[in-house]
Amino acid sequence: MALTFKAAFLALMLALTRAAPLEDSAAGDGDSALPDRCAGIEFDAITPDDKGQTFFFKGDHVWKGFDGDAQPSSQYFKELNGHVDAAFRMHNPENKGDHDHIYLFLDDKVFSYFEHTLEEGYPKEIQEDFPGVPTHLDAAVECPKGECITDSVLFFKGPDVHVYDIVTKTVKTKTWPHLPACTSVFRWLEHYYCFHGHNFTRFQPVTGEVTGNYPKDARRYFMRCPDFGHGGERTTLKCSDFKMDAITTDDTGRMYMFKGSNYMRLDTHRDGLHAFPITRSWKELTNGVDAVFSYNDRIYLIKGDQVYIYKAGAHFTLIEGYPKTLKEELNIEGQVDAAFVCPGQRTAHIIQGRKITYINLAATPREITLDAPLPFGDIDAAFCSSDGIKIFQGSNYYHYDSPMLLVMSRIAPIPLKVTSAMVGCED
Repeated sequence: MALTFKAAFLALMLALTRAAPLEDSAAGDGDSALPDRCAGIEFDAITPDDKGQTFFFKGDHVWKGFDGDAQPSSQYFKELNGHVDAAFRMHNPENKGDHDHIYLFLDDKVFSYFEHTLEEGYPKEIQEDFPGVPTHLDAAVECPKGECITDSVLFFKGPDVHVYDIVTKTVKTKTWPHLPACTSVFRWLEHYYCFHGHNFTRFQPVTGEVTGNYPKDARRYFMRCPDFGHGGERTTLKCSDFKMDAITTDDTGRMYMFKGSNYMRLDTHRDGLHAFPITRSWKELTNGVDAVFSYNDRIYLIKGDQVYIYKAGAHFTLIEGYPKTLKEELNIEGQVDAAFVCPGQRTAHIIQGRKITYINLAATPREITLDAPLPFGDIDAAFCSSDGIKIFQGSNYYHYDSPMLLVMSRIAPIPLKVTSAMVGCED
C-alpha cells in the first residue's frame, strides 16, 4: 500500500480540521479587473496537476485551487497563448513517463506538462499523441481502470464522447444526448462532473447515466464564494473529540474510514478529502456501520446483527443473498465493536467488549479458532497493515506489532494521544 497508515490518518485529520473544497468560505476582494468565478463563469477546462492542486481555466486566466483570485495562465504554463479547449491529468501507472502529466489541448495541438514544465517535443498535433481523437475539443477527463473498463481518457465534443484506450490507442465513440454540453469535465474522488455554464451535472463515466437532482450551481460546491456553500459555519475539531466507527483497506488499496452516517476515502488525500454519505457507495447501509473488514476482494460491513458483503471496486455490489446474520455468516452473536483482517491473511479478528475472536474465513461454515481476552474494552475501531495493528478508543490509539502480541498482552500499553502537532487538530 503506497499510502502509510500514519500519512492517511494525518490526511484525514487535516481534512476534518481545515476547509474542504466543498465548503463555503468568504472569498477575497481580489482585483475587480480580473474575471470573477463567483459571478457565474463557464470554465474552459479543469484539471488537477501532479501534486493534486486543481486548476480552473477561463480565457487566458486560471484559478489555482478552490478559492483565491484569477491569475494569468502563463504564470503556470508559460507556453500557452490564450485559452485552452480541454485538459486532463494522465492516469497511466504502467508508463511512468506519462503518469500524472497534465495534457492541455488548444485547437489541433496538445501540450504535455510535468511539474509545470513543458515536455520536450511539445506541443504536438493531437493525432500524433491521441490518434482518432478530434481537434477543437470541448472537454477531456481521465478515467482509470475500475471506473472505466480500461485506463482511458474521455474526450468530449458536442454530444459525442470519444473513449480513448491509452494502452491500445483505440477510440470508441458514444453519444450521450441526455448529458448537457460539457465545456469542462472534472474527476474528483472517483466521481465525474460535467460543467456547463456555472452549473455542473454528475454522471457515470461508462454509460453517461445521470442520477440525482441535477444540475447544481458550481459555486455552492467547487469554489468558495460569499453567500454560497452548503457546509455552514466550520469549527475546528478538538483532538479530544476525535472518534471513528470503523476503518479498513480493500484489496485494491482503497482506505475507508466510517463515522456516523458518512465515510471518507483516505488514500485520495492528494486530491482532497471529503465526507460522503455511506449510502452513496453502500446504499443498503442507512444507519451507519459498527465494524468493517476486507477479505478476498470483498468488503464486510457489520451493523447490529447483520453482515453485508459487497464485491469491492469503484462501484460496490451487494452479494446476492445478503445481508445475513452474524450467526449465519461468522458463527458469532452479540454486538461487534471492531474487526480487522491483516494483509494476505484469512483470519478475521472480531472484537466484542474485552474479547477478541479469531474466525477462519477460508472454512465453510466459518470456524472459530481462538477466543481470547483483551487488556481493555470500549474499542471503537481497529485496523491492520504492514505497520502493525492500530486499536482506536476515542481520541487515543494503541499500537501492536502483531495480533499475537495483542492477544498476549495482559495490560494495556500507554495510549498514544492525538495532538495538534501530530494531526493539526485543536488541543
